[in-house]
Amino acid sequence: MRTAQELLNKRDQTLWNISPQASVYEALQVLAEYDVGALLVMEGGKLVGVVSERDYTRKIALTGRASKETKVLDIMTANVITVTPQTRTRDCMALMSQKKIRHLPVVDGSTVVGMLSIRDILDDIIADHELTISQLQNYIAS
Repeated sequence: MRTAQELLNKRDQTLWNISPQASVYEALQVLAEYDVGALLVMEGGKLVGVVSERDYTRKIALTGRASKETKVLDIMTANVITVTPQTRTRDCMALMSQKKIRHLPVVDGSTVVGMLSIRDILDDIIADHELTISQLQNYIAS
């Protein structure tokens, strides 16, 4: 299993983020523009929350609130669960499953270094299983 940092190293290092004072509509625009499912909510370089498509669906669309008038601060998840760059993929998956979350910010001290999605984790686990299967097949064939 790889570490969170190894997964982050394999892809774009851009930290898609938004201010807690931005409107939910602005957050939706950023999500759509970059085709991501969640944004880090940052204030003064510090992680203060995460806002996702799921937050929009459950806290705006289903309640009839207006996305242009509602601030990200009002719907974001403030008690953010994070992992370190050294956290292993399997531990990330267990945490995501236990906490029922789909995005995990990766934090080194007080610095956000990236965010992993459930897709990142599943892709890594599948690749690891495929490697194991290939090695076992080669062992059996030899």
